[in-house]
Amino acid sequence: MTARETVAVAHPNIALIKYWGKRDEHLVLPFNDSLSLTLDVFPTTTRIRLDPDATVDQFVIDGRAARGEVLHRATEFLALVRERAARQERAVVDTRNTVPLGAGLASSASGFAALAMAAAQAYGLSLSATQLSRLARRGSGSAARSVFGGFVLWHAGDPDAPDPDLSSYAEAVTDTRLDTALVAVVLDAGPKAVSSREAMRCTVATSPLYQGWVTDSRADLVRMRTALRNGDMACVGEIAERNALGMHRAMEAAWPAVRYRSPASHTVLHHVRRLRKEGVGAWATMDAGPNVKVLCASADAEQVAERMREVTARVVVARSGPGARLAAVTS
Repeated sequence: MTARETVAVAHPNIALIKYWGKRDEHLVLPFNDSLSLTLDVFPTTTRIRLDPDATVDQFVIDGRAARGEVLHRATEFLALVRERAARQERAVVDTRNTVPLGAGLASSASGFAALAMAAAQAYGLSLSATQLSRLARRGSGSAARSVFGGFVLWHAGDPDAPDPDLSSYAEAVTDTRLDTALVAVVLDAGPKAVSSREAMRCTVATSPLYQGWVTDSRADLVRMRTALRNGDMACVGEIAERNALGMHRAMEAAWPAVRYRSPASHTVLHHVRRLRKEGVGAWATMDAGPNVKVLCASADAEQVAERMREVTARVVVARSGPGARLAAVTS
């Protein structure tokens, strides 16, 4: 059989209503719906070539052979694709990131969305966008959202459904009137001391604030959808900031405490609050890492970025970006 080579590109997304914690580890099913914005920066490009003579999958990430947990997750994901496609060939995978890995800048979202799209094509799976989102979810929950561009809603799904897997997928949010930007303030691009997976497990199992945060997140999502439809930037920003900081408080209340916020993070958060007092619409959000993203109207992005450079020179202005796409297919 002739080997096929497929290239896919996907962008990271930043959640405004966060996903934090799984009710099903195997199927990667979250406790609550989440809502994100796919960005136009930091794309991941993944190239897959099937090798009928190989006995194991080979993964190269940014020029280096993958090892440890990264290799394990990627290999398990390809095994799932092969099972669904009823194929046996191993794959040679080359992934190139433009986002720092493991620093809370959504590298796993873009990475597994690109891998899902490239692998599905290479192994001959014909998937709708919804089906591709379900597949990407199995690699990394947030990857379900990077299949789509712009604002995206990931449905947690019905835990009582006959097949819970089918009801958990992402879809584009099209009824919004906002032109938004995210200003990424990169304080530390190094890998995290505690992985997101471990931090999630610890928070779910031990934090007394976790269940309250989940309940609040469900209400936040309803309000966020209304604010997006109404084009209410201030309401969207306030909900996003409250949701993110609530997630971090829940982590910090876990045992042992998970602390991603650094002194530099608090300095940026102070800057954001000061901007608001000066009349500039800016709201902070944070994922699993010290880096801060500042949500604002697109027209205010350069002004916000300039103020954030008072803290660090590593500031990136991002706007609404595209969903995952195939860049090349050869056979």
